[in-house]
Amino acid sequence: MRAGPILLLAAAAFAASCLAAQASPLCIKERTPFALSHDTVKWTMSIAPGAECIQGLRWSYMQIFNVSVVSGPSRGQLAVVGSGFRYSAENQTHGTDKFTLLISGKNRHDAGTSTLEVEVNPQ
Repeated sequence: MRAGPILLLAAAAFAASCLAAQASPLCIKERTPFALSHDTVKWTMSIAPGAECIQGLRWSYMQIFNVSVVSGPSRGQLAVVGSGFRYSAENQTHGTDKFTLLISGKNRHDAGTSTLEVEVNPQ
């Protein structure tokens, strides 16, 4: 093996690691825990027009088996991503939006579901 390709690969990996990762801003300030006990929890999201919010749903003592959309947003875009979701606000946001998710999994040893209702407010 020649050292040239290995050095190029190492340099590319180093350059990629120096790029600044941009995390999703904290768009849900207070996340009331759901219990996977056929409960319903309401969260409020604040998001700027054109921004996106990536939010995980799993608590340390839970396993999430499935996240499904019960009712989608009317203004923004929603995608289920693993055990979380990504909401993308419209560029011209006027008024509130909302969506509902159904989460199934296991809370410690008990299997169940929770309904999560999210109200989206423009910043």
